Amino acid sequence: MADDDLTPPDDGTDSPEQPETPELSASVTSTAGFDVFNVNVEDEMRTSYLNYAMSTIIARALPDVRDGFKPVQRRILMGMNDLNVTPGAQRVKSAKIVGHVMGNYHPHGDASIYATMVRMAQPFNMRYTLVDGQGNFGSVDNDPPAAQRYTEARMAVAATEMLQDLDRETVDWEDNYDQQGLEPKVLPGKFPNFLCNGGSGIAVGMATNVPPHNLREIVDGATYMLDKPDATVEELMEFVKGPDFPTAGLILGTRGIKSAFATGRGSIVMQARFAIEPIENGKHNIVITELPYQVIKQRLIQEQIAEHVKQKKIEGISGIYDYSDKTGMRIVVELKRDAFPQKILNYLLKHTQLRTTFGVNMLALVEGQPQMLNLPRALGYYLEHRREIVRRRTLFALNKAKSRAHILEGLQIALDFLDEIIALIRASRTPDIARSQMIERFGLSQLQSEAILSMQLRALTGLERERLESDFKDLLKEISSYEDILVNPARVTTIIKTELKGLRDKYGDDRRTRIVPMEAEEIGEEDLIPDEEMIVTITRDGYIKRVPKDTYPTQHRGGKGRIGASTKEEDTIEHLFVATTHHFILFFTDRGRVYRLKAYEVPQSSRTAMGTAIINLLNIQPGERITATIPIKDYKSAEGHLLFATERGEVKRTHLSLFANLRTAGLIVFDIEENDALRWVAHTTGDDEVIMVTRKGMSIRFHENEVPARGRAAGGVRGIRLSGEKDDHVVNMSMVAKDKDLLVIGELGISKRTPLSEYRSQSRGGKGVQTMALSDKTGNIVDAKVVEEQDRLLIITSNGITIRLKVEDIRSSGRSTQGVRAIKLSTGDRVASVERITADKLEPIEEVIDSN
Repeated sequence: MADDDLTPPDDGTDSPEQPETPELSASVTSTAGFDVFNVNVEDEMRTSYLNYAMSTIIARALPDVRDGFKPVQRRILMGMNDLNVTPGAQRVKSAKIVGHVMGNYHPHGDASIYATMVRMAQPFNMRYTLVDGQGNFGSVDNDPPAAQRYTEARMAVAATEMLQDLDRETVDWEDNYDQQGLEPKVLPGKFPNFLCNGGSGIAVGMATNVPPHNLREIVDGATYMLDKPDATVEELMEFVKGPDFPTAGLILGTRGIKSAFATGRGSIVMQARFAIEPIENGKHNIVITELPYQVIKQRLIQEQIAEHVKQKKIEGISGIYDYSDKTGMRIVVELKRDAFPQKILNYLLKHTQLRTTFGVNMLALVEGQPQMLNLPRALGYYLEHRREIVRRRTLFALNKAKSRAHILEGLQIALDFLDEIIALIRASRTPDIARSQMIERFGLSQLQSEAILSMQLRALTGLERERLESDFKDLLKEISSYEDILVNPARVTTIIKTELKGLRDKYGDDRRTRIVPMEAEEIGEEDLIPDEEMIVTITRDGYIKRVPKDTYPTQHRGGKGRIGASTKEEDTIEHLFVATTHHFILFFTDRGRVYRLKAYEVPQSSRTAMGTAIINLLNIQPGERITATIPIKDYKSAEGHLLFATERGEVKRTHLSLFANLRTAGLIVFDIEENDALRWVAHTTGDDEVIMVTRKGMSIRFHENEVPARGRAAGGVRGIRLSGEKDDHVVNMSMVAKDKDLLVIGELGISKRTPLSEYRSQSRGGKGVQTMALSDKTGNIVDAKVVEEQDRLLIITSNGITIRLKVEDIRSSGRSTQGVRAIKLSTGDRVASVERITADKLEPIEEVIDSN
């Protein structure tokens, strides 16, 4: 093209106004008819880059806080709406949707549109999917989706909530990129998408990273904020517990959550969900069933775990297998026989993405400007948007109702002067003349006159006249209601609450991600283990395991129970107690030695697994057997004494401070006689009473001060005198508590409880008093516990059957009675042990009624 083709015509008009750039220093010269601007390059680059950055921030990377969408996401839903690809419609080719969006709304390439649409359809990325895809839309293994010509899609049900009331003048519209159509600046967004689905985006100089949350919690928080607009973060966290990731997993601690909700920034520690499962030949597997959000499974297996094994940074792993399918995730890390599962797991948590962090950065557009938002502000802007939508929707309905009422009013006038109207119309040469004369004669408006001319003959019947009058009255009521909504904010609040409740009932589901407490300020190796309550069991032959506390269902007394452990032939479960994973566990042996472990060092197993041989965890002496355990949260700062008791009725007290330093090989805590064994250990305050129960139905109650405090390695004194029968021995020692009962159970499943007030305090060393009337129906006493009505019991039989029941199901009776049946036993089975679980240690669970 020649230079003169570029010369603007001199038509006397002013040249376009140049944008003001006061920071630029420029001079103007004329060359060949052109005005040439000499601009400082540094100033020009700064201004141009800022303009580009703001365009990227506003038009591409950051979501709007009101509907939670970036422009491309909003345009995808608009394209689907145009094509009528709703949840009830047939899916269409993704390429058709992408083409429509690119041609009408989004000026960028099809790759970015399709990639966004794919993510909106992925259930492992979106907590509540907005696109219902069919075909290969990728996987958690980072497999790429199929090309857009092979997949099909339509709106998901939740997406329709984002578009509801779009056609009722609820939002502002603007020209699309080629100015050939219009697009909404924001969607009505009834669904709280910004917080429920979250999202990420990288702009110029800033980024956003919002985690997804649970809809029920967000709705509850928003409802609370409607009643209390100045709600604090602490108050809202009573409802919104924290992020809820679609891939579930664990969140360790609440410190990062509190920071994110209070400031908009925070680092949330995520962790996989796993279990250590014993297999044959004394080996173990680490089974991973849930991953942290946005962790790529195959990358975790192949590039992290396998690479550490290949480089010999970790030893003890013999294989890694992925058994994941459509039913769920299952990654199995197989360990060698001599491997210590917990140490390997700790290493993997520290050096792979089994544990990772989510950096919350709640940045969003507020009135076109990027702002950092905390939880109250994010909810507040959403509710403010919904108020505006309800107001504009009501105003639209009001205007429509007024317009319809205006027409009905004119039709009623026409019916009142029907003969005159008909004569006027018949006498008029044209409709325009008839319209003008009606306006002049009856004072009608243009719309009313037009409606009368369009009125059908059937409107002249009496029935139609009544219908018009009824419709007019109904419209007046609607108009009154709409006007009341517009002037009464409380009505708007009620409407929003009702809509939120509808969303919760329709789309709400249970939380997937568990939040577990963490106490340490800095997360170390131990803190990678969630502080959860577990049930720890130890068998007579020395097999130990821990299982989550909710493994066993509650049943009524007399139930048959369920299998609680697979034990070897002739092996029985002897010890069962509740402790958190961060408790210290002191293990006492029959020969009077003590050892120590952290509860999380006990491998977690399934309910039916046998467990791990305790000799693999403790350096116990040959021939020793674990007979007592004491879980202690922090034994170094704990006060009081440990009270010991043996099978032959000896007792001893030792101050707890003497156990502050324990060696790997253990320490001697009781000088045991040859024909005796240490069986019970209790943590006392120094002012407690103790009760001892024997196999032959006798018991004695005395104050612990009756027992002299002795050194760690000393022997004991007599606590109770046995009957002299060969098989008589002590079956339990417990601490007496005010207003509680003593529960005893016979080996044939008969049990009773008696108020402790019926047992008088005596001096130690006597025979005591009768505590149960023994018979062939009861058998000898197996165990005894001090309980209260709100407690639970876990009864374990020699065949490994376990039943949990309420203490209140066993009626209270006198000392010398027999009691009631607590568990039905199969032929040859016997009660092996009983464990008391206090009410404050277990969450309420639904009872499972036993079937006989």
